[in-house]
Amino acid sequence: MNDPPGVDEVRRLEKLVTAARRAGVDDPRVLDAMRLVPRAAFVPLDQVELAYDDAPVRIPHGQVTTQPSLSARMIQALRLAGGEHVLEVGTGYGYQTALLAQLASFVISIERWPDLAEQARRNLAAQGIMNVRVLDGDGTEGLPAAAPYDAILVSAAFPQVPEPLVSQLRIGARLVQPIGLGGAELVTVFERSADGLVSGDVVCHARFVRLYGRHGYA
Repeated sequence: MNDPPGVDEVRRLEKLVTAARRAGVDDPRVLDAMRLVPRAAFVPLDQVELAYDDAPVRIPHGQVTTQPSLSARMIQALRLAGGEHVLEVGTGYGYQTALLAQLASFVISIERWPDLAEQARRNLAAQGIMNVRVLDGDGTEGLPAAAPYDAILVSAAFPQVPEPLVSQLRIGARLVQPIGLGGAELVTVFERSADGLVSGDVVCHARFVRLYGRHGYA
């Protein structure tokens, strides 16, 4: 990892931590991860001045990054302990991936747009984050070769969880996904049982882009 942030950067990072706390995040490991990941390193250069606002940031292809406090709430719902093998669907510029990498043993992240995947790789490498693998492809297919996963985080909306992701989740493990049509979702926690996926708590209401792929929107 890179050297610790300077005083000014610490103040900016603490602004995001405060926003996450106000949103209900109280897991100290998640909050500490937010203190370690400089969001400015994971947004386009023309958006850097907005990096420490608790708000989405525009990225190419009409996409936006997830609001930091919302990412923190979703990650907290996974209940990561540190040794997990995690799958993320929707990399964007890699900020959420970087948070997951602070909290898990290894993260595989799949991004639909090849140029976004490449930018995320560069961003993560520049921060010395090595326990990640970013792929471009259809996130709704998951990555069976690396399964089973101890946790899955989906950052796009669809009315149900794609079946390949269910089958790649370890029994007893958790999956978090925005459930809805795209634009007004219930971010929901699921747990894998021997009989399939069991719906649990709703983390929050949110607005996400649609999940595209073979097992999502065409």
